[in-house]
Amino acid sequence: MHATTDYMKVVILAGGYGTRLSEETANIPKPLVEIAGKPLIWYILKAYASQGFNDFIIACGYKGDKLKNYFMSLAHSSNDFTIDVSKNRTEVLNSKVPDWKVTLIDTGLNTMTGGRIKRLKKYIDGDTFMLTYGDGVSDVDLKALLRFHKAHGRKATLTAVRMPRFGILNIEGKGKVTSFQEKRLDQSPFINGGFMVLSKSVIDYIDDDKTSFETYPLQKLAEEGELYAFKHEGFWKAVDNIRDKQELEKIMESDDPRVKLWKD
Repeated sequence: MHATTDYMKVVILAGGYGTRLSEETANIPKPLVEIAGKPLIWYILKAYASQGFNDFIIACGYKGDKLKNYFMSLAHSSNDFTIDVSKNRTEVLNSKVPDWKVTLIDTGLNTMTGGRIKRLKKYIDGDTFMLTYGDGVSDVDLKALLRFHKAHGRKATLTAVRMPRFGILNIEGKGKVTSFQEKRLDQSPFINGGFMVLSKSVIDYIDDDKTSFETYPLQKLAEEGELYAFKHEGFWKAVDNIRDKQELEKIMESDDPRVKLWKD
């Protein structure tokens, strides 16, 4: 399992209601919304695993049982096998199961993002872990991200992408984030694209289940000079609504070289 010297846990926040994508999320959580025949969460885990990070903790909430069922059935749906019904025996003919270790934890139905992270503390070993959202797909160079995090030596690094719609960042010098604002207030070209590397001590900035990680914790880290941004100019797409889903699906079904890693 520790195939890379940079081994660490990867936390995926997958517990939200996905209300802006209600056309798809009435019966399933957003990370299971299908894009070109695969759920969103498959694309996220595939991106990490392709770079050697394959030990995941998924923070479940809304429809969390569906996520658990998906991973429980993944081995069966991925393999070719023969079943001897009379003897209740299964023979795997061609294993296509991805080399992923996935821990699924119920972090509460109405818990905020920070609260979900705090509830996972006991499952995170080591001093550093990775974190991202269950609805954002990217080809970010994760090893370069990790090197950047280690080089600046601070508590938190997020991946900054160009899409001024979510939490905006004021970045100076070699990546230091001087302020973090959850709502769009100006035309700053960089926003928080997820794909974070965090010291485990960051969890101490989270009060309880009601804490949104994007408000007090990230803002406080920025104020203390402990938050840096790794600028990513490559592929990144978050699925926030039906239009986003359709756009990502179109890209994944195309010959766009940016999405080659998901077709190998």
